[in-house]
Amino acid sequence: MPNPTAIVETTLGHFTIELYLDQMPITAGNFIRLAKEGFYDGLHFHRVIKKFMIQFGCPHSRDPRSSRAGTGDSPYGCIRDEHTAQISNEPGTLSMANSGQANSGSCQFFINTVHNSYLDWFTPGGSRHPVFGKVTSGMEVIKAIEAAPTSQDRPLTPIKVERITVSD
Repeated sequence: MPNPTAIVETTLGHFTIELYLDQMPITAGNFIRLAKEGFYDGLHFHRVIKKFMIQFGCPHSRDPRSSRAGTGDSPYGCIRDEHTAQISNEPGTLSMANSGQANSGSCQFFINTVHNSYLDWFTPGGSRHPVFGKVTSGMEVIKAIEAAPTSQDRPLTPIKVERITVSD
């Protein structure tokens, strides 16, 4: 059975991601649950750093100017760290954001725009960000988001996710 896909419709265009439910059932399943419930619809990219990543999923980012954007959690709380599949943080991969503490991932994730191997949970160092999906089409949209002018890593013109549709 193939992995599910999600179409992410943003104000800058749409992109498609494959969710690695077969290898990362907890992390991908968490994303799928939230997306199917409409949790992500109407939220904004709250952290955009050129030559690094774009971040999304904080409930406080519904207001793109909120000082709390980037600090919120899922209504279901945090999930257990899933350090199973050794998938590197390559360009276009989706990775679970966390506070740096164990088991602190919840609803926020980021899309790598360059190879950030130092974020791999299986390499030496303090970062532990498991990859649970990859952009399969629409990398030009990811690059457009990454290129957006920012102030303190926030896009000057808010970039909203209109909706995420997950295939079964």
